[in-house]
Amino acid sequence: MTKSTDRLNRLFNRLERSIPAFAANWLARVRRPEARWVRIPLGVLLVFGGIFSFLPVLGIWMLPLGLLLLAVDLMFLQGPVNMAILRGSRKWTSWQRSRRDKKKNHQ
Repeated sequence: MTKSTDRLNRLFNRLERSIPAFAANWLARVRRPEARWVRIPLGVLLVFGGIFSFLPVLGIWMLPLGLLLLAVDLMFLQGPVNMAILRGSRKWTSWQRSRRDKKKNHQ
């Protein structure tokens, strides 16, 4: 395995720990090597759904999930997806800290 594949697997494992059990079980099944024929079309559909997020049923959340699923099989996506996830999680953590600090200062 390559370094980016290892990092992607760690990110998937962290995601599985942070989501509800039914979703984590589903994600673990989709990550299996034999699920490739489900994972790729599902990833493409999620990316297209994310692109058309202005429609009522679809949402922007579909885009990163679709890219994440596609990155399992498409090596050229692993590096950019890994970096995007890491940057996004850092920004999310710093945003949460700033909100928490603002609440402390206002009390």
